[in-house]
Amino acid sequence: MRVFVTGASGHIGSGVVPELIQAGHEVTGLARSGTSAAAVEAMGADVRRGDLGDTGALREAAAGADAVIHLAFDHETMFAGNFAGAVATDLAVVQAFGDALAGTGKTFIGIGLTRTGDAQRDATINANPRSAVARVIAGFTERGVRTILVAIPPVTHSSQDKQGFIPMLINIARNTGVSGYVGEGANRWPAAHTLDVASLYRLALEKAPAGAQLYAAAEEGIPVREIAEVIGRRLGIPAVSVPAGEAADHFKGFPFITMDITMPNADTRQLLGWEPSHPGLIADLDDGHYFTTN
Repeated sequence: MRVFVTGASGHIGSGVVPELIQAGHEVTGLARSGTSAAAVEAMGADVRRGDLGDTGALREAAAGADAVIHLAFDHETMFAGNFAGAVATDLAVVQAFGDALAGTGKTFIGIGLTRTGDAQRDATINANPRSAVARVIAGFTERGVRTILVAIPPVTHSSQDKQGFIPMLINIARNTGVSGYVGEGANRWPAAHTLDVASLYRLALEKAPAGAQLYAAAEEGIPVREIAEVIGRRLGIPAVSVPAGEAADHFKGFPFITMDITMPNADTRQLLGWEPSHPGLIADLDDGHYFTTN
């Protein structure tokens, strides 16, 4: 297939693009800068220069492809404190893709979760402003688009992970002198290796039915205390419990420390024949690369 990928040079894209090319797909990656363009070319893909603000160009690129994989997000605007603005940009982007693909039966793979039917899980999903984007993407199924949603685990780990949960937790540990977790640290984070997520995207492109909701977590939920203990051991500092009342100050800039979710993956594995084969999170932490690049 001819596949147009946004975020092609990013963390997830750097795994997805080579995976698709190796499987024989023709990939064009969106690149905002010369550096990004060079990275996309080095992976063997064609380059389309542009950014998320040029919805006309995005619509044109989608119309010329058999499938769109949308991985990009306006992180700069989000990190500047304007999460709503970043979501608004994303809504405009997915609307442009949906309009271009409507009635064609072509594929649009986006990131997100729709309602699960479980009230507690749905409340968590709906609390994230990006859930509005997932609902828009899912709605394109009724307009003749083969839409697929992929729920990316909050910890997607590998040597490509420079700004995710793990680098942030390591930086906090270094700055405070302790590797912390809140309370008993029993809250869980789903995880997957970047390359296992990449293989899921390829399988989704090739096998998933329209309207599929996929979970890209190889590990359904890892207790945060276990993660903190490995970080502490690797840094040579103690792993300690931080009282809930002190968590906001200790983990300043990282409000996700108490997040507790799991991502069941049995249905996704069965549907796609997906078999994650790369190291789990604890083994990847023990590999050491996070502690030489942060």
